[in-house]
Amino acid sequence: MAPLTHVPDFTRLHAAVIGDLIADHYVYTRPGKLSREAPVLVLRHRGEKLGAGGAANVACNLWALGAETRLLGAVGPDDVGRVLLERLEKDRIDCSGVLWVEGWNTPEKTRILSAEPRRTMQQLLRIDREPDEGLGKETRDALCDRVRSLAGQVEALLISDYQYGLVDEALADAVAVVQAAGAVVVLDPRRNLDLFRGLTALTPNLAELALATGRDESELDDPAAIAVSAHEILGRVEPLWLLVTLGNRGMALFGREVPAEGLAVPASGPDRVIDVSGAGDTAASTFTLALAAGVDGAGAMQLANAAAGIVVMESGTAVCSASRLRSALASAPRPDRFDRVMGG
Repeated sequence: MAPLTHVPDFTRLHAAVIGDLIADHYVYTRPGKLSREAPVLVLRHRGEKLGAGGAANVACNLWALGAETRLLGAVGPDDVGRVLLERLEKDRIDCSGVLWVEGWNTPEKTRILSAEPRRTMQQLLRIDREPDEGLGKETRDALCDRVRSLAGQVEALLISDYQYGLVDEALADAVAVVQAAGAVVVLDPRRNLDLFRGLTALTPNLAELALATGRDESELDDPAAIAVSAHEILGRVEPLWLLVTLGNRGMALFGREVPAEGLAVPASGPDRVIDVSGAGDTAASTFTLALAAGVDGAGAMQLANAAAGIVVMESGTAVCSASRLRSALASAPRPDRFDRVMGG
């Protein structure tokens, strides 16, 4: 199988993402002294930023690669939601499909990071602020209507599930309308992958694959168990491709025009990883656009792996531009048979 040697032109593509919008709040500090009040370290505040997480980060990745991007989802009428949408609209992402929902608060993940000067920031603590309940039926129905309106308007649709109540059977029905109109449709799942049958692709990580097949994640240390689990999902929900992200072991691909034992690539980039936050979003975004651009599954995995290898070298959720992807592709690992790469 010939390796991919170039990055397609994604600028001709119209893409959309429907999913859970999350605000990633970073608080940067320097370590200080021990507190006299308790046996804890006092941190000196150095700065803060609010970034895009969840489906919002997926949209940023699609846009960074060059695709015209629409975002569908919900935020609360709070400062976090307002600042998040301002940041996205500044990047020229179409947020007209995002609903402001009374009684809902925008999910926010606050990460406290610290380091001495000239050292890499390390995460010390994460605080999650989450809605008390999932999105109501009226909001979900309104978003499904907006998804259906994408039929014939986009070449790619990515569903980003972070389990805040948006992904349900009604959304699966709406997504099917978009796929029937010719779009590549990819699900980056948490739990609800059985709602979606016959999609273009699924992109679970190892923990999500284990959950979907009723296995303990430790069982998937064995490459043979990964392959068995992957084929179980292929038989159950029938996607064309199943891309499994394996963390520091790389990625594995099963499905159409792929050998029964699967294909894999070892992790791209330097051995020293700084931050894995959002790497799955980058992989799913790149894989989706590559498929929409006509790249086969193996080539799309090669691109997704190269892009993920770029963003894990940055602190916080990051994106991979098309130009950086072109530079990384030259030295990125090439797909090979799964058992050879994994040593199984």
